[in-house]
This record gives sequence, C-alpha cells and structure tokens, in this order.
Amino acid sequence: MNNDIILHNRIKEARQEKKLSQEELAKLVGTTRQTIISIEKNQFNPSAKLSLLLSIALEKKFEELFYF
Repeated sequence: MNNDIILHNRIKEARQEKKLSQEELAKLVGTTRQTIISIEKNQFNPSAKLSLLLSIALEKKFEELFYF
C-alpha cells in the first residue's frame, strides 16, 4: 500500500497569470530558476518558508497554489 502524500501545485499557472518568467519568480523569492522548474514539475516540494514566499510573490493564498 502506497501512503506517500504528493503535494501538487499551480505555480506555473499563477506565474503565467502574473506574466513572470521562471527566472523573475526565482529572483523574487530568493531561489534559482532550477528550483522553480523542479517545483512546477512536482519533482520538489518547497519548504514552508519558500511556499509562503511563493504565495506572497504570486498574490495567491497557499490553498490556491498547493493541493493534495
């Protein structure tokens, strides 16, 4: 039985709504473009701090960006 909880996100859609590139978003939240790519592809779950920074930068509630 697989009990892994996978956190999905809508980062790419929210970023595109704000007309931000991956590089621009990365600079806003203090990370790298590669990290943004990994988050958008669900290959990496951001820390609580980075999740909060992404929510602020994209002007979205946490619940609007992340879901199970």
